[in-house]
Amino acid sequence: MSAANGVKTKLKISPCDVKDGVAKVNGKPAFEALINPSGYKHVSEIKYSKNVAFGPGVEQKFSNSKPDRIEFKEMILDGTGVVEGTRDKGTVKQQIDLLRSVAYTYQGTNHEPPVVEVSWGPLLFKARMESLSVDYTLFKPSGEPLRAKITLTFIAYKSTDEVFREAGLESSDLTHLVEVKAGDSLPLLCHQIYNDSSYYMEVARVNNLDNFRLLEPGQLLRFPPLV
Repeated sequence: MSAANGVKTKLKISPCDVKDGVAKVNGKPAFEALINPSGYKHVSEIKYSKNVAFGPGVEQKFSNSKPDRIEFKEMILDGTGVVEGTRDKGTVKQQIDLLRSVAYTYQGTNHEPPVVEVSWGPLLFKARMESLSVDYTLFKPSGEPLRAKITLTFIAYKSTDEVFREAGLESSDLTHLVEVKAGDSLPLLCHQIYNDSSYYMEVARVNNLDNFRLLEPGQLLRFPPLV
């Protein structure tokens, strides 16, 4: 893929900081492909409710839109130095270590994969890595890898606010984001959303609540769809 001026554009994976739900490239070292992939796959997926009544003419009910996915297959990493422009890019191990530090290694106190910006020509995708597969194909006599093919899958990153704004929150088949108000209790909120207060323990588990009775005004709670 090349820019309009004829300069070759490399696939780049840049680390981001997230503030107030917005992900921005932070300027720290990025991973740049030495050899661009031959292409990529972009998957968008819609999920429908499993609880569909039997009978002719019954439509499946929309549940939610799953985050978009981008997949790069068998992108080559080279440490032989024979490929133009790769001699000063480090060994295959160093290249993979950089990729892991940028897009794979858990960061911060939330123990979540980092958010990155995947860019390649017109492609601009804020995401988290879903999978990294490495196939080593060439070695030194010592066993040190000289070439590898990697397959990368990324899932689109959206802040919690973005996810729930897009979902529409009027059905028990959809995930709800609720701001706790004074006097609210988890059983009461479950009754309002599901018409059944008995779901409060499951909602407490989803929200990692140690004590479901200790709700604070302004706290945001997720109420998942019934399946």
